[in-house]
Amino acid sequence: MLEPLVSRIEVACDQQTAFTIFVEQMGAWWPLAKRSMSMHQGQSAKALRTDPRPGGQIIETGHDDTEHLWGSFKRIVPHEFVSMDFHMGLPPEQASLVEVRFLPLSDKRTQVELTQSNWEAFGDLAEMMRRGYGSDGC
Repeated sequence: MLEPLVSRIEVACDQQTAFTIFVEQMGAWWPLAKRSMSMHQGQSAKALRTDPRPGGQIIETGHDDTEHLWGSFKRIVPHEFVSMDFHMGLPPEQASLVEVRFLPLSDKRTQVELTQSNWEAFGDLAEMMRRGYGSDGC
């Protein structure tokens, strides 16, 4: 079993704002020029949209308007926790599990803790996929 990857960052906003930006405005902070299906074709994606509810999807709109399913939300506890299956560019059965916790540190600071696990779902690509995340600051 491959160890989960855990990343933590402190953000300068309250817990509710951090949660909302993460789940509803993912396209505003996600590095689409570095990590998208479109970048494999030498173009930036146009947009990334989310439907933050259990079963809701995360979808990239490519430079050519092609839609790419990245994953789906599994569980949401408003302002505290979100989990999702994440399989950018792969079939849904080859999804890692991403869990994000939003821990209030003060009225204006929140720790965001992201854990990505279930690397084994990627089969022979598991170790390469795990090594690839976080290697370029993303």
